[in-house]
Amino acid sequence: MIRVRLFAVVLVLTIAGFLIVGCGGDGEDARNTDEAASGKRAVIGVSLLTRTHPFYQALEAGLGEAARERGYELIIQAGEFDVARQKDQIENFIVRQVDAIIVSPCDSKSIGTTIQAANRAGIPVFTADIAVLAAGAQVVCHVASDNVAGGRLAAQAISKALDGQGRVAIIDHPEVESVIQRVNGFVEEIAQSPGIEIVAQLTGKGMKDVAFRTAEDILQAHPDLNAIFGINDDTALGALAAIEKAGKRDRVLIVGFDAVPEARRAIAAGKIHADVIQQPHRIGRSTIEAVANYMAGAEVPSSILIPCDLFTRDSVE
Repeated sequence: MIRVRLFAVVLVLTIAGFLIVGCGGDGEDARNTDEAASGKRAVIGVSLLTRTHPFYQALEAGLGEAARERGYELIIQAGEFDVARQKDQIENFIVRQVDAIIVSPCDSKSIGTTIQAANRAGIPVFTADIAVLAAGAQVVCHVASDNVAGGRLAAQAISKALDGQGRVAIIDHPEVESVIQRVNGFVEEIAQSPGIEIVAQLTGKGMKDVAFRTAEDILQAHPDLNAIFGINDDTALGALAAIEKAGKRDRVLIVGFDAVPEARRAIAAGKIHADVIQQPHRIGRSTIEAVANYMAGAEVPSSILIPCDLFTRDSVE
């Protein structure tokens, strides 16, 4: 009698098990055919420059959206501008043996040794927004805005507003590859207006408070300044605060980069002249697509550049 009961219990549990496997959970429905074939859910380690900036929040949203469509698991962290912290995050991804790593470097050169460690571990590395500049560090694909073209757009906006004549300052962040590219584009394009002189190029570290102090120093050294190019919107907004404090809002125009909501409001109010607008959500999606293609054995380009545009008061209207 006991044996019969045990057999009945086993039979019920077995049937229940088949039903559970057959129905599947929500996570099963989200997996793509590649994952189903391998029987393994791909895990991707992500280390962003920061998670506090609207640009990177939109980029992260694009990563997450595309990853969910493919059933990938993302482990998302951020260096928060600290390359040592970012190195630790990537080293932890290596120990965990993730299937791929996506990184937006805090320092394009210093991160190189850690990227090389991932290379030795056989983990493919992809970069989003910011490239790696270190020799010997291998990256499968870099996905970013066309920052050179974006820098040119910023220069064209300033040159047009100044009618080709004036004194301009750049508030820079030269440790970051994407900024190097947009500044190069800006300098090359502004050279097409011989009447415009770049009188200062100082770092603001991409942070509002640092850019505020840098702008104060520039305004003091160059009281006849006509314009500032801020390499991101935190820089542009920091410069705006310094210009307003100096009572020069009507004399010094600002062009920023990113077009985050706060900057757009400042443009609508006439406080910032213009902003180069990027597509961070698209950058995030395109990065995951590059990872998926690589995992599927398809050929992946070494770089994918996403177009920029110019955001002005006309854009608001």
